[in-house]
Amino acid sequence: MGRVDGKVAIVTGGAMGIGAAHCRALAAEGASVVLCDVADDQGAALAAEIGATYKHLDVSNEDAWAELVAETVASLGNIDILVNNAGIAALTPIATASTSDWDRVIAVNLTGTFFGMRAVAASMKEAGGGVIVNTSSVAGLVGTPGISAYVASKWGVRGMTKSAAMDLGPDNIRVFSIHPGAIDTPMSPAGDRKPGGQIIPRWGHVDEVAKMMMFLVTDATFSTGTEFVIDGGFTAR
Repeated sequence: MGRVDGKVAIVTGGAMGIGAAHCRALAAEGASVVLCDVADDQGAALAAEIGATYKHLDVSNEDAWAELVAETVASLGNIDILVNNAGIAALTPIATASTSDWDRVIAVNLTGTFFGMRAVAASMKEAGGGVIVNTSSVAGLVGTPGISAYVASKWGVRGMTKSAAMDLGPDNIRVFSIHPGAIDTPMSPAGDRKPGGQIIPRWGHVDEVAKMMMFLVTDATFSTGTEFVIDGGFTAR
């Protein structure tokens, strides 16, 4: 028997990298997974491989969120798990950042996370509770030069998670933020680079982030509104 048998899970940014690892882990443990992304070919292929449902989703589109949730509830039942994983980055140093880059990063990383939580809240309440895992970053814990919009969005996700946990806690909905550090993904491939600043002298693996997500979904039953860090000791400095 899987740890999330019978549960319905939505994962955004699920086509590759950390999101794909989340989808694989949830499906392997028995969840009905709705894999969402804008990378349709990769997303559909992975969904077919693991027995998930693929949906095209631009997380910055609130109408698309409403449609996704309605379709999911109609076909699979109420939503038990949401993993807000979709995210983008852009080179946005303060002195030279373009407004369009700023707006795009905030729209996907922060507003998209807000839209997701808002969209599933009623369904989770109807189900008797649920779990929301929001992907932040070590950039949501410390400052990082050159990527001001990304840092702002990830600090925002961290703070919004805490408020959402207080708003949704009475409905038995737990909300967490996870904070990956140097993880080897298509968005940030390890290559020959060293993961500077880590106590553990290697890059992390996407499966290690997925293990943290599964712990929060299944075992962290008296935790909510807090950060869980997967960074090889980067923020211990």
